[in-house]
Amino acid sequence: MHKNTTLNPPMLRKAVSKSSPWLLRWAVVCAVAVSTATTVSAEHNSNKGLGGIKVGQFLNDERRFYNTDNGLPSDAVDSVAVTADGTVLAATDKGLARLLGNEFHPLSDAAQAVTRVAPWGDGAVFQMSGSIMQYDKDGRISKLLSLPTEWDEGNELLWLGGRKSLLLGTTQGLFYADGQTVRPFEKFANLASPDTAVYATSVSTAGELAVGTSTGLYERNQQGEWNKLLPAAGNYSWAPIEVRGVAYDEKNQLWFACPQGAGVRSDGKWQLFTGVEGLPYDDFTALAVGNSGTWFGTKIGAIRYLDGVWSYRQGKRWVPADDIHDVAVAPNGDAWFATADGVGRIRRVETSLADKAKFFEEEIDKYHRRTPYEFVLSVGVDKPGDKSKVTQRDSDNDGLWTSMYGAAECFAYAATKDPKSKERANKAMLAMKFLSDITQGGEHPAPPGFPARTVLPIDGRNPNDHDNRENDLRKQKEDPLWKVLEPRWPVSADGKWYWKTDISSDELDGHYFLYGLYYDLVAETDEEKAMVQEVTARVTDHLIAHDFQMVDHDGKPTRWGRFSPKELNRDLDFSTGLRGMNSLSVLSYLKVAAHVTGDEKYQEAYMKLIDDEQYAANALVAKRQMGIGTGNQSDDEMAFMAYYGLINYEDDPNLRMHYLISMMPYWKLVEAERNPLFNYIFAACWDTIETGDYQRKTPQSCLEDALFTLKRYPLDRFRWGYKNSHRKDIQFIEGGWFEYWWKNPKGYLRTGVTLPIDEHFVEHWNKDVWNLDAGGNGTSLADGTSFLLPYYMGRYYGFIVEE
Repeated sequence: MHKNTTLNPPMLRKAVSKSSPWLLRWAVVCAVAVSTATTVSAEHNSNKGLGGIKVGQFLNDERRFYNTDNGLPSDAVDSVAVTADGTVLAATDKGLARLLGNEFHPLSDAAQAVTRVAPWGDGAVFQMSGSIMQYDKDGRISKLLSLPTEWDEGNELLWLGGRKSLLLGTTQGLFYADGQTVRPFEKFANLASPDTAVYATSVSTAGELAVGTSTGLYERNQQGEWNKLLPAAGNYSWAPIEVRGVAYDEKNQLWFACPQGAGVRSDGKWQLFTGVEGLPYDDFTALAVGNSGTWFGTKIGAIRYLDGVWSYRQGKRWVPADDIHDVAVAPNGDAWFATADGVGRIRRVETSLADKAKFFEEEIDKYHRRTPYEFVLSVGVDKPGDKSKVTQRDSDNDGLWTSMYGAAECFAYAATKDPKSKERANKAMLAMKFLSDITQGGEHPAPPGFPARTVLPIDGRNPNDHDNRENDLRKQKEDPLWKVLEPRWPVSADGKWYWKTDISSDELDGHYFLYGLYYDLVAETDEEKAMVQEVTARVTDHLIAHDFQMVDHDGKPTRWGRFSPKELNRDLDFSTGLRGMNSLSVLSYLKVAAHVTGDEKYQEAYMKLIDDEQYAANALVAKRQMGIGTGNQSDDEMAFMAYYGLINYEDDPNLRMHYLISMMPYWKLVEAERNPLFNYIFAACWDTIETGDYQRKTPQSCLEDALFTLKRYPLDRFRWGYKNSHRKDIQFIEGGWFEYWWKNPKGYLRTGVTLPIDEHFVEHWNKDVWNLDAGGNGTSLADGTSFLLPYYMGRYYGFIVEE
């Protein structure tokens, strides 16, 4: 083995620019810590003294949409109601419909619009053609009463409801049905102004009546006395107007919603919510309560409040259209939404992390394996949200994504010993082997050990028709270091494949991440070990032979595969922003190669870069950034995979501590993202540091945040667009000049963390989760690797304890 090397301040200073005094101070601090700290040795399959978190069954949201394809007379739905026995009714501009099984069936004349429907007794009531109609529990429809003819002059019905008496809210006040006659609430009319519009009513089990109106929030108590409510709590004192929703819940707590925010009265005390208290949005349209929480409809999505937690359900992942016309909650807790694009349902479904993993693995096996080598990546679909017809496609990073999938299955096999997991890991490793096999021979062979980015079958489209010289020249105008490469897709020696050139560092980070895990956790036979050793050796030999660069078939380095001291340490035009990250990466490659192959030459090359070129010092600050949410978020995924191999295979305690000191501030930079992959890699690598009276352990929140994200991770992997920049619970990131590079507004919750994963979209962990808005129309279906990798890693290390 190599001898221990002590990093000292003079060594670190060699790689620190005199123009960066703050970095010099940081390097000195790190060196002092390295020379005085003691470490706990790292071992796989150890949770480093952290308490693994037990997790069993839990509830996740699941949505379903209904439109004319499912029997609705029209997609234009104004109102939705659920009767006492759970029957769902939809009021559309072409009549009323009832849900039976998974299909809606018309109940009324399609020529007549139904604008409001509400539960009433054992059935429901609805408005149609100037009349209030009744639907009974046996499905019969009859006329209950006629609306006053004078209402034709401009009094519009806005609300139906009530318990014993039928209540009618209109643009000109509150009314009730007295037999066949509609009468006004005179005492209410005396309290409220004559032109008060009534948007909603609710009756408590004790008999109180709450009314939400354009002029305020009103309540009639059990003695029949009317009062205008002025909620106050803490620093808030409201005189609400435009109260568009009111409801008493099962505890007789009174909820209301208005542009100032939302509130609830419990035992006579108010609690008021604005964006500061976590309310996502406040342009309300409706409110309903049930055993799945309090649901709010808004002009941009739906909101649930349950057990102190706010959940925002916006975009087509959750609702048919953002403008929620009405909300109803069924006895079983299902939330139903009326929109201009049909009816939506959100149901709380019991599941487990293991159930999710099984689902994603089956989905990958069914949809996401491309070519006989089974590269795993996203697919396209013909119809938004419909998996019936998928289209396989390549990407720039097939090697990276398939490597990360393979890494997930390595952890899966180590944690479960399921032979299916080993089979999947073997396929991923063989796919990576193929990428460095396919580049050899043919008219344009690459130097030995050069991996392709991806491949396409020769009997398909010719990718060189697009990826040609003219395209390269256009890109070169924007990126002077972009290569003009002909052909960008050479043909393999056997004439069966196009292979893509110009491999990048992110590809290699994925490859080496898989090499080490496959060797440690999966390779059990001599043949399996020899295979991964041979692949690791030839790729690493290519790097060393070409001065730590990936050299393409044209004899020149690739755009993003450059790790040489000449460029990282002595070419400021190239190294700006890359010195730290690329130094970290290539050290990790060499360390993985030394571990997998046992060949001392890789350790010698590794130490040469540290001793002669100060790569370890370079890696102290791996990422160019200006604080949270800045810089290239792809760097984070790359860095943490590189840290994993570098730290876990380093047996020099001083170097190991050096890398840990590099990783700690990096993890603090992304801690608020609650990223399960980054958190579990950090927890797997981090040792307890003890220097005198100082001790630093991995915080338990590192595991709690990771588990939070895995539990909230949606099963819906379609790329739907989302919008969060309008939210009231967001703190925006002010970036100064850096905002020039931001195409979307960035921010985070006022609690200091980024949005939950089910309120935006993550395909891979290179996603910038600080971006608040993104497009997507549901025609791209992502795989579940970004769940599987941290999940099985957490299982393997004991961070997750499934019950």
